[in-house]
Amino acid sequence: MSDERKVRFGWLRVMYVWTILGAGGFGLMALFAPGLMESAMAFPAQDPFLRGVLGSVYVAFGILSILGLRSPLKFVPVLFLQLCYKAIWFIVVLVPRLLGGQFPPHAMVLALVFATYVIGDLIAIPFGRLFAREA
Repeated sequence: MSDERKVRFGWLRVMYVWTILGAGGFGLMALFAPGLMESAMAFPAQDPFLRGVLGSVYVAFGILSILGLRSPLKFVPVLFLQLCYKAIWFIVVLVPRLLGGQFPPHAMVLALVFATYVIGDLIAIPFGRLFAREA
């Protein structure tokens, strides 16, 4: 089997589009319609500077994912970074709060959305190519 056939280009494109819509859209809302975002997601009010950092990072994910549609393999590290931080969030933030009974309702929506990214990225990312040594 050739190296190209091991790459799930369809899944890569799906994850780039999902990142454009999800992260990009969420980032734009955080930056330009924070009140709407907080009420739609039932989030508590946020510090505008921290919300601005979060929104900026998510918009950057969206922009890089647009580039990923043109060059899917070149931008795989964007999906890998997304996979890493979301997996860390599950382990360090979600699990301890679940175990401690401190799981607010708005966190369930966030956890479900994050799970779609983790699962999708695990399917889409060609780990063999990502970690292969360059010749």
